[in-house]
Amino acid sequence: MSRPQTAPIALSGRPHPPGPASALTYPFQSVPAPAKAIEVAPGVHWLRMPLPFALDHINLWALEDGDGWTLVDSGYALDSVRELWERVFSGFLRGRPVGRVIVTHYHPDHVGLAAWISERFDASVWMTEAEYLTAHAVWNGYGGYERGAVLELFRAHGLDPKYLAAFSVRESAYKRGVPALPAAFHRIIDNDEIPIGGRVWRVVEGHGHSPEHAALHCPELGLFISGDMVLPRISTNISVWAKEPEGDPLGRFLESQARYRTLPEGTRVLPSHGRVFQGLHHRIGELEAHHAERLEAVRGACVSPKSAGDLLPVLFARKLDAHQVFFAIGESIAHLNRLMHQGDVERIPGNDGVFRFCRTATKNSSAGPVHV
Repeated sequence: MSRPQTAPIALSGRPHPPGPASALTYPFQSVPAPAKAIEVAPGVHWLRMPLPFALDHINLWALEDGDGWTLVDSGYALDSVRELWERVFSGFLRGRPVGRVIVTHYHPDHVGLAAWISERFDASVWMTEAEYLTAHAVWNGYGGYERGAVLELFRAHGLDPKYLAAFSVRESAYKRGVPALPAAFHRIIDNDEIPIGGRVWRVVEGHGHSPEHAALHCPELGLFISGDMVLPRISTNISVWAKEPEGDPLGRFLESQARYRTLPEGTRVLPSHGRVFQGLHHRIGELEAHHAERLEAVRGACVSPKSAGDLLPVLFARKLDAHQVFFAIGESIAHLNRLMHQGDVERIPGNDGVFRFCRTATKNSSAGPVHV
């Protein structure tokens, strides 16, 4: 069976204009050295592993858990990452076994080596069900993740044929990053309370970046392992995929951000990329403002009918390579679908088989043209 060219491997990596210098604070001046750890709170340790992308690292978390360890996320399956893990196992972990791997979501930099670690230590893998099943769907190329289905979605939204041709022959990156998946898992769901090292970590689901992303909040320590849902300097990839072509992942993402506001402002955030930071509510406000600005730019451009492919220069000012275009077109569709669900634009099927979107008559300014 054919497979999609890739999966949502990494983030779009768009830096935001910096806010006030004091808006976010970074309690650690350095990042972990290879195979070393920084203790960010009692019993909670920060590791960092390389990624083979422009976004060149992922943060992983090792939590002391009785006589062993609980790991949060596992890294991308590179030989260099395995070698670093071997050094961590024999060095930093002090020979104590890994009893559990909690995977925040199905993307390869998070689940990539979970099966390998699980087999090595006979450790259980804990995930939400949607993330576990999505990982298997992407790995096997079914359920809307077939290469042909992805290409047809992008074609129907006006992507340049040269990129479609490139994607059609490109090797899937998912299996490179995830050579094996766990055959079984321990299911976690929203609001589950997980005892780790004598403290309780609560599962906080988020949506939009992936189906049921599991972040973890420890009130006693004032820590929030945010995964990819709240990052200090870049915005998370939010894309529409062929399994749900009229879905509204951006709406779900913004709803998740509103939920994270219920956490205390003084919470220390442990993100999957970038540095540990404080200033959660401010960062959520930046993310909300960022997407509001992008939605307004898209709506403004849709004064005449536009496809998602037409809107790539509106959403992405810099030149994109083929790998980035794959994620950019998904994001473009996501912003158009959000506006469609809000009633701000209408989707117009074209005679050429391409969907285009135009501002609705009721929401146009008096001077703005309405599509015909």
